[in-house]
Amino acid sequence: MRVSELAEVPDAGLPVPEMVDHLRLGTGFAEDGLQEGLIRSYLRAALAAIEGRIGKQMIAREFRLQLPRWDEVGTQVLPLAPVMAVAGIRLVGMPGGPVDVAPARWALEPDLHRPRLQAVGGSFPAIPAGAHVEVTLTAGFGPWDAVPSDLRQAVLLLAAQFHEYRHEPAGPAPALPFGVMALIERWRTVRLIGGRR
Repeated sequence: MRVSELAEVPDAGLPVPEMVDHLRLGTGFAEDGLQEGLIRSYLRAALAAIEGRIGKQMIAREFRLQLPRWDEVGTQVLPLAPVMAVAGIRLVGMPGGPVDVAPARWALEPDLHRPRLQAVGGSFPAIPAGAHVEVTLTAGFGPWDAVPSDLRQAVLLLAAQFHEYRHEPAGPAPALPFGVMALIERWRTVRLIGGRR
């Protein structure tokens, strides 16, 4: 399975003003374009680190999944959460060109931790050898204001740490701060070993 982010969070979607307040930067910040660029980069890094740790997307954006086969005949667990919408499913690499799977043949079962596609009528269409499935979807809680408050606070805390230690020499990557870990703990996806694929 391959996951591609089709569009990153736009600059306007990042909480730069909240981060400026969090850091208590002085007046005149608006005229300092360098600081704003750094703040955006710290926010993007903090978002990526926390999303990777909790297995969820925070600010909604579009992704494409490439699947070589279905998980099961009638169910496909999605590796991203929460999923707001599925724009389409298509079979790629077919003899006559890509084939869209009709929306009537599948349904999204939203779940905060393990959303899935469910086949309507029993099974998904077969994937011939050499072909694969592409699923285009939107994952995330929504815009920044829709992200749960504890996750927003964790992003600001981690971005502030990146800002604080920006001049430190590179060394081993430190663990996430305790305050950040405490805020994100309830959002982490528990992965079971030995269960069904």
